Amino acid sequence: MAVGNAHGEPSAESRILIVGLGLIGGSLAAALRASGHERSIVACDPDAAEIERGIQMGLIDGGDTRLAPLVEGASLIVLAVPVLAMRGVMADLAAALPKGAVSGAAPRVVITDVGSTKAAVRDCALAAFGELPAGLVLGHPIAGSEKSGVAASDPRLYANHKVILTPAADTAPAAVARVRALWQVCGAEVLEMEVERHDQVLARTSHLPHLLAFSLVDTLARQDERLDIFRYAAGGFRDFTRIAGSDPVMWRDIFTANRDAVLAALDDFEAGLGRLRRAVEAGDGDAMLATFDRASHARHYFDSLLNQTSYQAEYQMQRQGKLSFRAAPGGRVAGRIRVPGDKSISHRSIMLGALAEGVTEVKGFLEGEDSLATLQAFREMGVAIEGPHQGRVTVHGVGMHGLKAPSGPLYVGNAGTAMRLFAGLLAGQGFDTELIGDASLTKRPMGRVADPLRLMGAKIDTAEGGRPPLKIRGGQKLKGITYDMPMASAQVKSCLLLAGLYAEGETRVREPAPTRDHTERMLTGFGYEVHRDGDTCWLQGGGKLAAAPIDVPADISSATFFLVAAAITPGSNLLLEHVGINPTRIGVINILKLMGADLRLTNEREVGGEPVADLHIRYTPLKGIDIPLDQVPLAIDEFPALFIAAASANGVTRLRGAEELRVKESDRIQAMADGLAIIGVEHTVVEDGIDIVGAGDREVAYGGGRIDSLGDHRIAMAFVVASLRAGDEIVIDDCANVATSFPGFTELARVVGLRVSEETQEVGA
Repeated sequence: MAVGNAHGEPSAESRILIVGLGLIGGSLAAALRASGHERSIVACDPDAAEIERGIQMGLIDGGDTRLAPLVEGASLIVLAVPVLAMRGVMADLAAALPKGAVSGAAPRVVITDVGSTKAAVRDCALAAFGELPAGLVLGHPIAGSEKSGVAASDPRLYANHKVILTPAADTAPAAVARVRALWQVCGAEVLEMEVERHDQVLARTSHLPHLLAFSLVDTLARQDERLDIFRYAAGGFRDFTRIAGSDPVMWRDIFTANRDAVLAALDDFEAGLGRLRRAVEAGDGDAMLATFDRASHARHYFDSLLNQTSYQAEYQMQRQGKLSFRAAPGGRVAGRIRVPGDKSISHRSIMLGALAEGVTEVKGFLEGEDSLATLQAFREMGVAIEGPHQGRVTVHGVGMHGLKAPSGPLYVGNAGTAMRLFAGLLAGQGFDTELIGDASLTKRPMGRVADPLRLMGAKIDTAEGGRPPLKIRGGQKLKGITYDMPMASAQVKSCLLLAGLYAEGETRVREPAPTRDHTERMLTGFGYEVHRDGDTCWLQGGGKLAAAPIDVPADISSATFFLVAAAITPGSNLLLEHVGINPTRIGVINILKLMGADLRLTNEREVGGEPVADLHIRYTPLKGIDIPLDQVPLAIDEFPALFIAAASANGVTRLRGAEELRVKESDRIQAMADGLAIIGVEHTVVEDGIDIVGAGDREVAYGGGRIDSLGDHRIAMAFVVASLRAGDEIVIDDCANVATSFPGFTELARVVGLRVSEETQEVGA
């Protein structure tokens, strides 16, 4: 039965045929119309009234209750019918389509669908066509509503939602491109996935929750006191059970079609529910806390885990826009502040606290992206962790052999320290693990830890060039080694010492120059004996860690930006409280003093095995220097800020022996040089360093401009500091990752007198 008319005879390149004009099909038509699609859209639906309604709403140009009359002239066919109806529809299509229409590298007709189970639809296509047509692109929009019917069509239903395509190996790329474009026009984000993986993921993230919601509401509805139960239900109950109002017939079909994957997901859920029931019965508070805390925090990070982005910064960038800093010239620096906790110590406090026996209380924990990534990874391995709350974290240690296999890859965001230290720690575990990170971390070298770990007996696979992800095979018997590090790296040293905890015999590491010794100090604080003689440190495997309180000092790397700000700005007078002054970290203090900075250490003391002090700095003109080679590894993370000090000093500052700067979050030598060129600072780059010609006594030391931080938090913060001596504003782009090490940086900068603001630019603008 034909309904309406098709506004003439559309060409084969113009007509879209939607089979099934309900909410999903109707919303697709509405979205296409809203995007300006003016060519023919027709629909097939068994309900003639729905077709008529779609025409009246202006969504379609015509339609029919029969499929065959609509196939001719259609170049794109979208199957929006229930999964269990797919077999008949596919058979009708196969009979109606001209021979060869969906074959070849450039098929004349492209077919796609919207079903939430893909294996079942694939089987229907195989049965109907005898093979998977090259023009068939199976797809699934992750969107929906409790409403149904074409009257509920919503042109924004797919905007900012995901659509998963599951093309086969023989699917024509041109067909995939056409379907991708269709959904992108509707505002959707299009991803690709294998059929089996899609069905497994959807069984857990969509089908299982619906099954549970239906079951819970049905169970409560059978109770005698059901009226009171529903009358007094809180918002959480309503939010969770809302999906039980979905179409029962549709969900019956989905559970039938995706039975095996749903049952596997239900088995996993029942096992987890059983563990939680046993913990409640036994009053096992640690086991309950581990489950609740892990779930609570995992809930916040699902998007970042799936997209492999940092937990908060990249999430903000993707959802809200790209973050930029706008720093106006001038300003003074004065006051008394405390910067966030030391990132290196925060990482290690969680790691060693988790492996210790007993409860570790941590104060001053850095609530930045990198440290949170470490914390979340240990939750994934079964460690109960309370917090962080205002810098306080409580870690319920599980002992050296108490970690459990995570359910999937451990995502560490942008944290190179976490990935390298985890490699050593996980090499000694009895289970397999995979370490993944964000796009920036994926470019960083990991062979420097993988190679010596292999010498200890570890089995580690890396991507091309020794880069992440790292796949670590558990159950290997490690043996202690003596290792001469080819580069000065605290991360490599710490990685090997952590592996040495699980190794047979002694693990000795010699460093070519002094590096941070936080790991050695903290191991000692946890009761594990570490020896040092000159440039070599060693430990014996097989010991235990005992929980100990940790007070994390303020991070000297974060303090550096304010030290330099005060050092280059006339009239400045600043006190930085409770800063860690570990002898392996004070290169920036030594270098600034050599440049003539008026910098004094007061109230020196030791907290939890780490020396701390208040740093008092006042402005006095700086002079250029040749930076001593022995100070380079002691200030490796602080050089972006020190480059700004050099640009504001009298004379030339020369840096050599800093090759390590080229393999940080960015090539920091080149990134800083590019930024310095933009603001007009004379410099010369060499392979292992840079010469910077300072502005001397000029009040305005250089100009302004727009800087690309390349996603490197230290580059971004360094050029904010540069604005204090700039003649025009400096805009720094791609600043979201500042949250990795210094949450609240711009707020604290404004407190002491910098003129910096944040702004977002919509992605694609």
